[in-house]
Amino acid sequence: MKKKHFILSLMLFAAVSLVMVQSCEEDPVDPVLETMVAGDIDLNAAAAPTNVPVDPEIVATFNVEIDAATATSANITLTQEYDDADIPLTIAASGKTITITPVDDLGNGAMYQLKLGAGIMSVDGLALTELTRSFTTTGAFVPAGAIAHWNFEGNAQDVVGNYDPTASQVVAITYTASRNAAAGTAATFDGDASIIEISNGDQLINASEFTLSFWMKTNSTNHVGGHFVMGLGAFYGLQYEVFGGYDGSKFAISYEIPGKPGESEDMWFPALATDNTNGGWQGWTYAKSLTAEEMIALLKDHWLHVVYTFNGPEKEGILYFNGEKMKSFDFDLWPDDAPKKDANAIKYRGVAPEVVNELAFGFVQSRAGTLWDSEGWGGYDFPDANHFKGQLDDIRFFHKVLTSTEIQLMYDSEK
Repeated sequence: MKKKHFILSLMLFAAVSLVMVQSCEEDPVDPVLETMVAGDIDLNAAAAPTNVPVDPEIVATFNVEIDAATATSANITLTQEYDDADIPLTIAASGKTITITPVDDLGNGAMYQLKLGAGIMSVDGLALTELTRSFTTTGAFVPAGAIAHWNFEGNAQDVVGNYDPTASQVVAITYTASRNAAAGTAATFDGDASIIEISNGDQLINASEFTLSFWMKTNSTNHVGGHFVMGLGAFYGLQYEVFGGYDGSKFAISYEIPGKPGESEDMWFPALATDNTNGGWQGWTYAKSLTAEEMIALLKDHWLHVVYTFNGPEKEGILYFNGEKMKSFDFDLWPDDAPKKDANAIKYRGVAPEVVNELAFGFVQSRAGTLWDSEGWGGYDFPDANHFKGQLDDIRFFHKVLTSTEIQLMYDSEK
C-alpha cells in the first residue's frame, strides 16, 4: 500500500513538474538586442566605432523572432548628428534579425545615431526597450552626394567614376605632396603647358543647386600674370581665376534665365570688398573686407580651401575661403528690369568652336576653344598667358547647396 502511494505521489510530482516546465517554455520573453554589426565592425560595443564604411549593411540580431511588420522606418531611424537629418533606409526583417541599409552612401567622417524604437515587437507581441547606437564613418569629413571628385592620388581619375579624362586630356601634370600627409598627393601644374580636360563639363555645372569645392595652392615663383585656375568655356560656363597681384580673385559663371538668354555674372572678390551696406552694389549682401596684405596671405603660395555655392530657388550665391563666408549675392536684389533677377540655375551656354564643352583644370578653357586664342594673356599656346601654376587637390562638384556647417566641418577635417 505504501509502495502504491509512493508511486502515485511520484507520478503526481512528475505531472506537476512537466506542467511547470511547459509553462516556463511557453512564457514569452522580451526582445533583447544581442549583436549589431556592420560587416565585421561591432556597433554594439562599449565604445562607438569610428571606421564604419559609408555604405554599411547593418545587421541587428535579437534573442527572439521579430515581427517583420514592426521593423519599419517609423520605428528605426538613422540620424546624421551634425544637422539632425534623417537618412533614408532600406529595412528588412527575417527571424531574429533586422537588416538596415542606407539608401545612399553616407558622408565621410560624420557621426550617425541609429535608434531602434519601442514600436519594434517580437512575434509574441512584446516590445523592445528603445535603444540607440552611435558610429562615425571612415575618413575626413565630406558631405555625401558628390557627383565628381578628383583626389589626384597619382592620377587624374574621378573617384566617383563618371568623369575620367583620357590620356591625351592630361598634359604635363605631376603628382606631389599635398597640404598634409592624410591628403596624399595633389596635381601640380607648371604654369606653362599643364592642363587636365574633362569631357561633358556641362553635366557638372548645369544645376539649380550647386557647390564646387577644391583646395588650391598657387606658386608665384617665376610666374607672370594671373592664374586661370579652372574653366569651362570661360564665362560661358564657369571660370575661377586669381589676380596677378594676388590681391583678389573671382568666379565668372553663366546663369540660366527662364524664357530669356542666359547671362554671366562675376563673383568678384577683391581686397577691401564692399557690400550693399557700405557703398557696394545693391545685390551684394555680404563682403568681408580684407586688406591687400590679408588677401595676399590667403592667395599667394599658401593652401586655400575654396567653395562656391549657388541656391537657384533662393537666387543666392556664396563664396567661402577656409570655411568662412567671404562674399554673397542675391539676384532678387537686382534692379526690377534686370534679366538676372530671374536667374534660377547655373547653365553652360558655350558654342563651338569659340568654346568647347570640356572643363579644364589649369586654364580658363580647354585647348580646343578659340576664345582669346590671339591674346597673349588668354591663348593657351602663349607660355606667358595666365596658366595656373601651383597645385590643386580634392576638387568636388555637388548638385546641392552645402550648408555653412558642412563647409566649415569639411575645411576643419581636411586642413
